[in-house]
Amino acid sequence: MKAVVFDWAGTMVDYGCFAPLAVFLEVFKKRGIELTSGEAREPMGMLKRDHIQALLKMERVAALWEKKYGRKPSESDVDELYADFEPMLMETLHQYATPVPGAVELANRLREQGIKLGSTTGYTRKMMDVVTVSAKEQGYAPDTLVTPSEVRAGRPYPWMCYQNAMLLDCHPMSDMVKVGDTTSDMKEGRNAGMWTVGVLKGGSELGLSLQEVQELPQEVLREKLAHAAERLMEAGAHYVIEEIGCLDEVLAKINGRLAAGERP
Repeated sequence: MKAVVFDWAGTMVDYGCFAPLAVFLEVFKKRGIELTSGEAREPMGMLKRDHIQALLKMERVAALWEKKYGRKPSESDVDELYADFEPMLMETLHQYATPVPGAVELANRLREQGIKLGSTTGYTRKMMDVVTVSAKEQGYAPDTLVTPSEVRAGRPYPWMCYQNAMLLDCHPMSDMVKVGDTTSDMKEGRNAGMWTVGVLKGGSELGLSLQEVQELPQEVLREKLAHAAERLMEAGAHYVIEEIGCLDEVLAKINGRLAAGERP
C-alpha cells in the first residue's frame, strides 16, 4: 500500500459533517422550501453547486418548488442558491476544521510506515484555503489536496483521485486506498480503481455529533450504524469501519490481499 486518499469533512475533520448542513437548510428555507436533514445530507460529498442541483432534482423538493413558483427548478435557480450558499458557508467554515478523534494520530502512524497522504473534497479551493489553515494549526496536514476546482468534475468522477496519484507519484491505483464518509466518496474511489473504505462515526451518513454518539442508547446507535454501513456498502465500499482510528486494521487486510495478487 503506497498511499491513502482521505476525504475531509466528516472523515478527518468536522465530526458529523455539520459545516454545510445548516447552510443548505437555510438557503432553501429563505425561498420557502423546508428541507429535512436527511434530504440535505443525501448528496453530501459532491461539489457544493452540484449538491444544490441534486437537491432540486429530488422529487419532493422539485414538487415543493413547482408548487411555490409555478415552474420546475432551473439552472438559474441553482446559481442563485449557490450565490447565497458560498458566502454563508465561508463565514463559519473555520469553526468546522477540528480533526475528528484519532485522525491526527492515524496520519502520523501512516507516515511512519512510509504511506503517503492525499485528499479530495466537495469544497472548492477557496473554501479549503480556510479549512486547511485551521486543520494544520490543529495537527492535520496531508501531503496533497485536490479540489473540484482543479479538475473537470468532482465526485463521483475519479479525476481528483487521479490527480492525487500524479502529485504523490503513486501507481497503480490498486496500490492506493480512498477513505470517506459519503456514498459519493465510495463511488469516487471505486470509479478510480482504488480500494475504498467508508467511515461511520463522525460521518455524514450517520449524521450525529460526538455527544449524540456517546449518549444514544447502544441499541439505537447500533441500528443507525448498521443502516449507514449498508448505504456505504451499496455505494461500493470494500470495507466499512466504525471510526477513523480503525483504518490500520483494514489496511493490513488490504496489504494481505495485494500480496495474494488481488486487485480492487
